[in-house]
Amino acid sequence: MKITRPAPRHHPETIIALIDVVFFLLVFFMLIGRLDATAPFDVTPPVSQSGTDMPAGGLTLSVSADGQLALDGTELSADQIALSVEGALSEQPDLLLRINAHQDAALREVLPLIAAFEAMGARDVVLVVTPPGPVR
Repeated sequence: MKITRPAPRHHPETIIALIDVVFFLLVFFMLIGRLDATAPFDVTPPVSQSGTDMPAGGLTLSVSADGQLALDGTELSADQIALSVEGALSEQPDLLLRINAHQDAALREVLPLIAAFEAMGARDVVLVVTPPGPVR
């Protein structure tokens, strides 16, 4: 008695359908996924208060487009401004400091001033902004 084996059947190639599904999943997750880095904690940006009146009193520091400094309308060096602000803060600790920077002033000119004022003990530093005007 001779036992014969059945001829092997050729199954249809199902790997092609699997590749299509994987490709569609890849495209789907690329479209819905976030590609930017997110902070590991909640970050809520500050809200500007443009259009409100400026608080009265305090000192106003002006920064020109080329980095020149003036305190309450008098042009001074950075060292002179630091001494003046430090003296004013020692007399009035809750003194309001306004920074009125030209729109073309470099940020590298303004940020060190804010840091220096905070190191001196300033509680409130206000950045003067201009509300957007009508589109021309």
